[in-house]
Amino acid sequence: MRNRLILVFIILASLIGLIGYLWQRQVFSKGNLNLEILSKREVGLAEEVEYTVKYKNNGAVPLEEPRLIFEYPKQALVPDDKPLRQEIILDDIYPKMEGTISFKARLLGQEGENITAKATLSYRPKNLKPRYESETTFTNVIKSAPITFELDLPSKVESVKSFNFRINYFSNVDYPLTDLRVQTEYPSGFEFLESTPSSLEKNEWLVSLLNKNEGGRIEITGKVSGQISEARIFVAKLGVFKEGEFILLKEVEKGLEIIKPLIYIRQEINRNPQYVARPGDWLHYEIYFKNIDEDVLNNLFIVSELEGEAFDSGTIRSDFGQTEPGSNSVVFDWHKISQLQYLLPMEERKVDFWIKVKDDLGLAEKPILINKISVNDVKEEFITKISSKIEIVQKGFFRDEVFGNGGPIPPRVGGATSYTIIWQVKNYYSLVKDIRVKALLPPSVELTGKIFPEDETTKFSFDSQSREIIWSVGDLERGSGVFTPVKNIAFQVSFTPNEFQRGQTPEIINAATITGEDSWTDRILEGTSPAIDTTLPDDETITEEMGKVQ
Repeated sequence: MRNRLILVFIILASLIGLIGYLWQRQVFSKGNLNLEILSKREVGLAEEVEYTVKYKNNGAVPLEEPRLIFEYPKQALVPDDKPLRQEIILDDIYPKMEGTISFKARLLGQEGENITAKATLSYRPKNLKPRYESETTFTNVIKSAPITFELDLPSKVESVKSFNFRINYFSNVDYPLTDLRVQTEYPSGFEFLESTPSSLEKNEWLVSLLNKNEGGRIEITGKVSGQISEARIFVAKLGVFKEGEFILLKEVEKGLEIIKPLIYIRQEINRNPQYVARPGDWLHYEIYFKNIDEDVLNNLFIVSELEGEAFDSGTIRSDFGQTEPGSNSVVFDWHKISQLQYLLPMEERKVDFWIKVKDDLGLAEKPILINKISVNDVKEEFITKISSKIEIVQKGFFRDEVFGNGGPIPPRVGGATSYTIIWQVKNYYSLVKDIRVKALLPPSVELTGKIFPEDETTKFSFDSQSREIIWSVGDLERGSGVFTPVKNIAFQVSFTPNEFQRGQTPEIINAATITGEDSWTDRILEGTSPAIDTTLPDDETITEEMGKVQ
């Protein structure tokens, strides 16, 4: 009997507990927690956005151990490089209690793209063991992306013929964009040749920083193969990598048509199809055009458009072409030139003009001459490189502050007089490698061993058999000695005149020559500086009479 009473008691207690638990469950509902994200709906590219996560306990049960997880959109730039997933432990949320937490970011994406943030709040109602969670989202839309992104592609090209196209970009965004990438998708049959600037891969370029009102250009050279009249589609994309994912900002695509070549165009400068120009050169441009079609070509109209700051536009002239003052274009019109009125199949003719390269190219970073030629609808572009210029300046002194020379002035037969020779080297427009300066010492002149600066001593040598001095300068960057301090070396020589030199002004060092390899044009450059005799034209304290051997 007693055991039966105990069993009944246990059953009643369990029923009471179950009823209490069910009542507690009934009292609490997930709907009692209101969770929402407040933000502005439309935003501009990279505009700062504030998300306000708002929560409120509308129920009668306290919510314990609340934990908020906010997930930024994958396209968000979060301040201080914080992770996209933020977790915050909150205090207990009592009935009728509410609170807000704010999160800021800048959003990247394409114009019109929807971008979604998410908030999740997990908690445990008081006296209940299970955890519950509520979640909500908010979607922004990129209403404007003020970036200009263009694909400058010719509409028609000939099969297997190299051509250039450009990707232009410009930002009007009120925030500096960093670590941008430009990517291209090439059609089948396209072969990448080169690009300026150089690519990370053949189809990807890094734009480290793009401020407001700044832009740039990527120029790509390639060729495409295919059948006549086939179309090829090129795609260019601008975006940024975030956590290994490419966030697209702009995308453009453009097509071109493969056409049958009608005219073959080539160019020679000063009778050389691979001419490398130098500052101050006169250039004789000869443009050859050949009819490779099966039909006669009539009424040819040829335009040669010159691009590049190195051209001296005031010197352009042509016997038959039309030029205008201040213009770098030459026009050859069939109305005025009879040989352009028709061109038979496989027949080749030419037109020509002259123009000068400037003597001083200034700060030209990549010194080039561009000639864009169009013969009717056929276009061709030729690029001519300009080599750098290196200089050696040789000077001689008796009075100087380097070594302090001695001996008789004027020099006397049998007596030794010392002199200071200074070499100064300059390089103008591109990196020049392996620069060397050489000069011969006359028989009656010897080195004293004094060299300044001392760190150049290991680069200075003398062959006693050939009597040749060599200064191995090494590599010189563009503008060295022109826009930066001059590279120089000073060394002392001793001259002991003989009886046959009495009354003369003998040379104390022969002409100096400089050589080096231009890394831009792969050409060997040379320069000279005249010999120096005992009159020392650079030393104002020495007259011509003081230079005659006594």
